[in-house]
Amino acid sequence: MTEQTTATPDGTEPAEPSAPAEATSVPQSSEPFPAPAPASKPPRRVLRAVARWTAAALVLGGLGAGTAFGITSMERTDVPGLATGSDGRWDYPELSLPALPAGSPRPYSDGNVAEIHHADLRRLLLPAPAGAVVDKKLDGGWVSTGQYLSEYAKSSRSDLAQTLKDSAPRHVAARGWTMPDGTSTRIYLVRFNSTAFAQAFMDSIAGSGSGVSLVGAPETVLDEGWSGAGKVAGTSSYVYDEAKPYGEARVRHGYVVAGDTLALVVQSRRGEESTRSVPFHQTVILQNQLLG
Repeated sequence: MTEQTTATPDGTEPAEPSAPAEATSVPQSSEPFPAPAPASKPPRRVLRAVARWTAAALVLGGLGAGTAFGITSMERTDVPGLATGSDGRWDYPELSLPALPAGSPRPYSDGNVAEIHHADLRRLLLPAPAGAVVDKKLDGGWVSTGQYLSEYAKSSRSDLAQTLKDSAPRHVAARGWTMPDGTSTRIYLVRFNSTAFAQAFMDSIAGSGSGVSLVGAPETVLDEGWSGAGKVAGTSSYVYDEAKPYGEARVRHGYVVAGDTLALVVQSRRGEESTRSVPFHQTVILQNQLLG
């Protein structure tokens, strides 16, 4: 076996060990053991280096802690909307929650157990992204329940209309736009008299598992690419995609139930290039955040 040597800190090889001495008995003495020699002090240059590294570590640690505190303490509305990126996200304006009537709490605050949205429903609609052409019929104002129901296939519209009537909706607001690539987006916010009515109406839509069919999408399936990211605590999301083979346009749609309000987001695009999942999921996430 080849012997291994270990270099000393200064780079030189250790001295060859001397042959072990023969064992001898320890002489007995009445004198006490001598006190150990005091340890020598490290050189001043070593102390200065340690001090510099310690100071640097403390500064970096303080900066890291400050950054983490800044991020975790930021209000959700202080974070800009998702910007356009190489993955196809749209350039939405910076989002902010609308002002509330005096003394009215946010839907998920401690003072609002019923999860009621007191803000103007129209102000809770997601604004159109940069480059969009706004739909003149869906310009962010009030619309009728008939306009909302027009998004659904005629075969399902009658039953859904009765269910909606039984759920006693209070208001419906909508906004729509078309992007330069031809992708059309429609968002509807339906406010009910209570959280129970909103959830009951959603249950009637999602009861079959695949959801109620929309115009241009006779058969829908759950969107396998949806991870639920960005969902505000206390809200629910249901996201669907059109089943293959697609029609003239691929239709994606999703729902968000937030307290007394239900949101429907629909995106469609005609042609060989269908709607993309990234801007669709981005739109659902941002609308969810505005309702939280």
